[in-house]
Amino acid sequence: MRAKKRIMIAVLCALAVLLLLLAVWAILSPGKIRTYNEPESLSEKFVMDVNGAPNGFFINSRNIDNPVLLLVSSGPGTDDYVFTDKYKDMRLEDDFTLVYWDYRWMCIAYDDSVRKDEITLDNLLDDTQKVTEYLKERFNKEKIYIMGFSGGSHIALREAARHPENYHAYIGMAQCVTDSYENDTLMYDFMKKVFSGRGDKKNLSKLEASVDHVENGNVKCKDWYSYVMLLHNAGGGTIRDKDEFKGITWPIITAKCYTLKEKINYVVSMKMYRTTPLASELDDFDYRQSLKELKIPAFFISGEYDYNCPWELVREYNEKISAPSKGFYMITDAAHSPLWENPDETCRILREIKEMTQNG
Repeated sequence: MRAKKRIMIAVLCALAVLLLLLAVWAILSPGKIRTYNEPESLSEKFVMDVNGAPNGFFINSRNIDNPVLLLVSSGPGTDDYVFTDKYKDMRLEDDFTLVYWDYRWMCIAYDDSVRKDEITLDNLLDDTQKVTEYLKERFNKEKIYIMGFSGGSHIALREAARHPENYHAYIGMAQCVTDSYENDTLMYDFMKKVFSGRGDKKNLSKLEASVDHVENGNVKCKDWYSYVMLLHNAGGGTIRDKDEFKGITWPIITAKCYTLKEKINYVVSMKMYRTTPLASELDDFDYRQSLKELKIPAFFISGEYDYNCPWELVREYNEKISAPSKGFYMITDAAHSPLWENPDETCRILREIKEMTQNG
């Protein structure tokens, strides 16, 4: 009996500690975004219906007369405001009305009404058009800027091609170019060089186990998400020299921009997006072949250590695409997220792009 009593007391103590930690976590998760003192500034976080589904928005601007920049989130299915919360010196809202968009049923827009079968490429493109029209009308703009980040570049690039009349320019940050053997092989070569230089036999073994060797010295990864986990360990993932926990998980856990419930929904919806029709629709792509022309200026920004979306392929795509004007920019000391890893240089380039294209 005494042993059972001790076990019960231990269980109750553990539950009490867990509840206390959850309470502290909730207190440290107020769901607030950055604000400003200027009367013409704007800081908003809200969910609204777009084409019959909930969509989420974070909007930051020091002056709402500035041009509007729609940031199409990564993943797709991953909210990027967490990085703005984490990396305080990213101040792009000084130059733009910056709009972070959570697609239908994603992150702060997630709820129990989710209909996964409606998360399709066509629906997200229609949503992008609707969101663009909303922003144009609300901020009294004839055109806005659209920037696709990583997986969001699938959606932003295709929408810029569909409706160029809505946009001053297209910006691809960590642009997705192809899911061919070339992409996996560039990642493999980078990781092998890094792990070999470290004498890291454990990760070299994991690397070899993660790929199949195919023709012409190329490789094909067996599982994308495991492959990217290795890439984080090599310093070419989301944040340079940070593994997935330090680069993604911990920022989500400690972010002040989400409530505790929103943090849980962040993870639930991110994983849910991997099982939607959209996920399979974005397989087997090569924009060097399928999307060779834009009728608006096109600019591409890559980190010098980005091998999630290898910068070599992005530079090649910039060389091949036809556009009224175009440019490729390499950001030093950055991997997959140059806007937050090296905000001074990236924001300088975005200001330069704005100055070049504002009248277009």
